Amino acid sequence: MKEIGAYGYIIAICLLVILSYLFNLISRRTGIPSVLLLLLTGIGVRETLVFNNISVEVSPQMVEIFGILGLIMIILEAGLDLQLGKKKIKLIRNAFFSGLIILVLSAIAISSFLYFYLKEDFILCLIYALPLSVVSSAIVIPSISHLDEHKKEFLVYETSFSDILGIIFFNYLIAGNLLKGSNITWFFGSLIISIVLSIVLSFLMLFMLTRITTKVRFFLVFAVLIFLYAGGKMLHLPSLFIILLFGLIVSNWQLTIFNRLYKWVSIQQVDDVSHLLHSLTAESSFLIRTFFFFIFGLTIDIRLIMDKDVILAGSAIVILLLFIRFIYLRFFLRSHIVPEVFFMPRGLITILLFYSIPQLYKLSKFNEGILFFVILITSIIMMIGSIAYGKPKLQAINDEIPLSDEP
Repeated sequence: MKEIGAYGYIIAICLLVILSYLFNLISRRTGIPSVLLLLLTGIGVRETLVFNNISVEVSPQMVEIFGILGLIMIILEAGLDLQLGKKKIKLIRNAFFSGLIILVLSAIAISSFLYFYLKEDFILCLIYALPLSVVSSAIVIPSISHLDEHKKEFLVYETSFSDILGIIFFNYLIAGNLLKGSNITWFFGSLIISIVLSIVLSFLMLFMLTRITTKVRFFLVFAVLIFLYAGGKMLHLPSLFIILLFGLIVSNWQLTIFNRLYKWVSIQQVDDVSHLLHSLTAESSFLIRTFFFFIFGLTIDIRLIMDKDVILAGSAIVILLLFIRFIYLRFFLRSHIVPEVFFMPRGLITILLFYSIPQLYKLSKFNEGILFFVILITSIIMMIGSIAYGKPKLQAINDEIPLSDEP
């Protein structure tokens, strides 16, 4: 077969970006998550290549790099979209405990299932269960544009907390010696260090952005954020706090707690920064998300998913996840039930954490097909819930009828 040249790859990349944009339009109209369509496209391309006897080799490092960049952009975009205030305290509290309790209960349930199913060490099963327990903000956040504002904010907060807490607990587990005093001290100490560092660094970056007069400044900030995230990860700090808090501070600079800082950075300056960051993060996260989920789709072997044992084990895990989420939202939170109960996809963080499991903690009997199965099925469940819920009535009316001043 003739080798594909540089122009062929350029055309393929451009077609993928165009296709992703069309998927976004389809998602807005139908509620089908655009990332699910990208995953299916990747799987379809892989099967086409395999059918034509072309080998498909995708480096896990490539998937991980795109995943990290996508996560940073999506969390920053979420932070920039969230408005804080006294009226939001209850919403944030409910989202935090929803993310925490559902994460913990899901991890315990899945690890118990894996323990009896695989008959391997419980701690190793727990390490594998944690990635499968994290709700993916990378899939949820781009898929909630048609929900009303209250539901949208709840899901953004909940999935962001789920991502951050999942990473914190995962790093603690793979550090070893779970009940050792020094580890417990470091665990709680790292949270305090991360929050303090996040606040200080956020102020410094904001000050830097408002003082730099050259045209090239925002990608400098992105480079600093990525550097801080990677450095924090190497030090086992929950560095996603830095990304989220930076976005929250920029989008909420009008709050009275920042009054004393207005002599250095005015509200108008921050508003200008916020508008430009919104635009750049939206474009960047769209591009990175496109390549990540397409490339991940290329890694999925459909034959692994069709295995009978994978279907049984994967189905059991999905049922546990759905059951725990429904019970908590219905009987403890007593609000945010539909369609929130269906918004439980596993995705970017699940993949990143799964690839981060050290060789020492690998389960010898775990089939990777279970991971692929859970990611696909939970995304399909979210799609069904999103389509069934439909658009809010006001938005649907506004889409069809132009507004006028007359009653």
